[in-house]
Amino acid sequence: MLLDVILGTLFCLALLFGATCFLKLIRVKRQLKDMTDALSDIQSGNGNPKILAAGNELTADLSYKMNEIVYDYEEQLSQLRAADETNRQLMTSLSHDVRTPLTTLIGYLDAIYRGVATPKDQEDYLEIARRKAHDLKEYIDILFDWFKLNSSEFSLSIEHTELAELTRNILKDWIPIFEEKHLDYEVEIPENPFHAKVDLDGYTRIINNLVQNVMSHSQATQIKIIMSKKEAEIKVRIEDNGIGIEKPDIQHIFERLYKCDKGRSNKGSGLGLSIVWQMVKKMDGKITVLSEPNQYTVFTVCFPARN
Repeated sequence: MLLDVILGTLFCLALLFGATCFLKLIRVKRQLKDMTDALSDIQSGNGNPKILAAGNELTADLSYKMNEIVYDYEEQLSQLRAADETNRQLMTSLSHDVRTPLTTLIGYLDAIYRGVATPKDQEDYLEIARRKAHDLKEYIDILFDWFKLNSSEFSLSIEHTELAELTRNILKDWIPIFEEKHLDYEVEIPENPFHAKVDLDGYTRIINNLVQNVMSHSQATQIKIIMSKKEAEIKVRIEDNGIGIEKPDIQHIFERLYKCDKGRSNKGSGLGLSIVWQMVKKMDGKITVLSEPNQYTVFTVCFPARN
């Protein structure tokens, strides 16, 4: 009698165990089908599907790993789409910002070459052609910097540098331009050395781009460049009294291809300040901007000081 009870109990337990295993097998089979369907969706271009699984299920680890792969795939896909959109906008901008000054440049030079311009007109045409050529070079330089920065092969050569003297040498080349444009300027760089670790070319591009931004877009009559050191931080402050930047534009000013409605003119690629932001970030620095429309704009670049 007892043996019959034991055997009956074991039989029931076996049935229960078999039913449990069968249900788990069905669950696993269904999850494997979900995974297969998700992979098919991803293969067809849909990166959204996720695999749901409880932590105690047999396929939990596999499901979580697949979800991580899907998340990475979505992120890469998003970056590729953003890059494609940027390249499309760049090509649109390139067709206008390069072809327009180039067409004008060729037109004036052709008029001089064919002799259809008077001697006085020739002088004016040459000056216009010179300005257009400089605008074109500026645009192409910025474009090359952008592509170089976003290249997988791009790398900085960070070295210990004395920034005060380097900044003086950079600004020396701007003094004649300030005077030619009748722009009042004030440069304050202390005599004592300021040491930091930067990429020489990158730092030069940062200062030049910020000054060029004032020259091209601010409509300012004054510019101040002040260098200082506070605690463990070196600051370069570039201030102008131009038309300023509207508050809604401030948060977007360092985005690629962004052009303010008022704070920047139609001239330019929309890449200069984005290049500055990327360069500063790659050198462990930070950059901020403050502006009051029709009063002032201040860009401040900070780098960690080194002994």
